[in-house]
Amino acid sequence: MAITPTLEPVTAADFSTQDLYRELLTRIGEDPTRDGLLRTPERMEKSMAFLTKGYTQDVTEVLHGALFDVDYDEMVIVKDVEFYSMCEHHLLPFFGKAHVAYVPNGKVIGLSKIPRLVDVFARRLQVQERLTRQIGDAITEAIQPQGVAVILEASHLCMMMRGVEKQQSTTVTSAMLGVFKTQLQTRNEFLALVRRGGSSI
Repeated sequence: MAITPTLEPVTAADFSTQDLYRELLTRIGEDPTRDGLLRTPERMEKSMAFLTKGYTQDVTEVLHGALFDVDYDEMVIVKDVEFYSMCEHHLLPFFGKAHVAYVPNGKVIGLSKIPRLVDVFARRLQVQERLTRQIGDAITEAIQPQGVAVILEASHLCMMMRGVEKQQSTTVTSAMLGVFKTQLQTRNEFLALVRRGGSSI
């Protein structure tokens, strides 16, 4: 009597990442073997790895060696930090500027580390609201300042290219922690300094 072999179900684990992108191109009606698309799966793999590299980065390592004891308790602002992220709902980019401020409590962060910190969280699948809060929480955990303020201004391609198709729309989110939340004067000073550069806030 012949024995019928048992076929195991095919799963994503049986394909390389490039195979999956090649299949995606086929599913949308393209021919991945045509000249212009031959290396597209390879490029897509590299591109997505770069755009989501925040998953492999650790905040502690990014800030390592750049936390300094300083006798300074006035506001520190790093504004107009360009960022690019990916909307987790549609896998389309959103991009804009971050404005980050904190009032030290004995420690400061090396200035170049603030943009790096923004990128750690931006280079993941995100929603803007969560991204805003993650940046503020990370600074709070790192140096325990008197307060942290984060404002993000961004344009979302999921609103510009599809859906409502509003090309001029901008989304603004904020996280006010510590003295920025409890002291109106501190919050207003931060907002005034951000607006001074021509921000739409």
